[in-house]
Amino acid sequence: MPEPVLAEAAGQSGSYELTVERLLAASPERVFDAWVNPDTFVKWWGPEGFTTPEHLLDVRPNGRWRAVMRAPDGQRHIVSGVYREIDRPSCLVFTWAWEDEDGLRGHDSEVELTLRAAGSGTHLHLVHHKIASTDSRDSHREGWIATLNHLEALFASP
Repeated sequence: MPEPVLAEAAGQSGSYELTVERLLAASPERVFDAWVNPDTFVKWWGPEGFTTPEHLLDVRPNGRWRAVMRAPDGQRHIVSGVYREIDRPSCLVFTWAWEDEDGLRGHDSEVELTLRAAGSGTHLHLVHHKIASTDSRDSHREGWIATLNHLEALFASP
């Protein structure tokens, strides 16, 4: 499995990006569907020990998505955004912002997911653009690695 690559976004002072790649044992169609099918999404979304008890996936251009993740300590972590591009099975682009308990969204960033066939599996290329700080980038790095570990495990199961 390739290690994540961290890079500062060129030409945007104070804006960072994170790149993560994976090779998954499933077709691009199955991997894409795992991101947009609510029944599958809740099986793998979130870092280790987290569950996703609430979610909304309105998968269409300008449709909204929202996931409420519950940490092992019971704390809620809410993330939401808008779908910008949907091209099954090769590309999914959506905005990303953490919400507070009052529904106020923080810094808006963007996630670009590209999928391509690789042998009998799929090469997943995720770029999280416009991250506000290095601390936030590093936190997202850990979150994406853990979350993609779950996605990988989903497809490793018979």
